[in-house]
Amino acid sequence: MHRVLIFAAFLLVTACSAEPGSTRWCEQKSAQPKNEWSASDLVTYTQHCFIAGTEVGSEEWCKALDQKDKRDWTAHETATYTKNCIM
Repeated sequence: MHRVLIFAAFLLVTACSAEPGSTRWCEQKSAQPKNEWSASDLVTYTQHCFIAGTEVGSEEWCKALDQKDKRDWTAHETATYTKNCIM
């Protein structure tokens, strides 16, 4: 039973898709043919993958968000900051 739970947890972790704009997501998009990208993918890639350190969850990204007034954070930024910069 213990092995089944470990295997199920492994599947859940590996099945999760990469956070849009994260380093892993940028690498996956770079490998994917550009004609398969959506308009949203293009915008996210442009914002987070062209300049090193702008990937969601990177140290530079966390520092930049720290400098932004917390009242101006979006719900997505708050959740992503908590997930990637605090934990």
